[in-house]
Amino acid sequence: MTNTLHRFGTAETLKNDFIVFAMAGKGFNDEGALDKAKTFLRTAIKYRPINMGNALVNALYRPEKDLTFIKLYFVGRQEKTTYERLIDEIPGPGSAAVVFDDGAAASQFVREIKGLDLGLSINISALVDDVRGICGEVDITPHAVEYTLGFHGDTSRLPDRDTLSLSTMCGHGMVSPNFAKKMIDRVKEGRMAPEAAASCMAKFCVCGVFNTTRAMRVLNRVKKGE
Repeated sequence: MTNTLHRFGTAETLKNDFIVFAMAGKGFNDEGALDKAKTFLRTAIKYRPINMGNALVNALYRPEKDLTFIKLYFVGRQEKTTYERLIDEIPGPGSAAVVFDDGAAASQFVREIKGLDLGLSINISALVDDVRGICGEVDITPHAVEYTLGFHGDTSRLPDRDTLSLSTMCGHGMVSPNFAKKMIDRVKEGRMAPEAAASCMAKFCVCGVFNTTRAMRVLNRVKKGE
């Protein structure tokens, strides 16, 4: 899944970042794909994914359409919806994605999905050695491996490393570098907590593949001036 291959960072910062996708091929294995995608997502719940999404609806983290000043003052902002509500809202077949910040949970989930044999294509996006480790644990052989070749050209024009680490967690570019830099600056200035900044950015990644745990690690580090 190429839109998640370009997550910028060192191998150490990309540890504990696992995205598992389920996809159907149109006209090939899409019969009953909606129910299968919902089964895929419901199966993930017990392993506590930190994010979840489908290409057709908003992700776990989403803005509130009916937020008013009164509601904000008395109730507060709802940062994300529930797993079940997201799953129930899916209108049709599409890619389903879950994000884990724990390799053991990702491995256990893949093992259970293998046993269910849903007939969908399952992709794991993470460091290749970690993916090979999961495949070995659950006794599956990868059909194919895709690599990112990194950034080329005049890289001096790119944003700084911390900004790229955040903005590239949305492979469709919905978390712009300028927005990520703004969140970094607010955290540095003490105007925003790392948790709040991570949640705010996650709402713009409508496919649900933004890793809020990794974002908080980046933001906590820059807050300390490291």
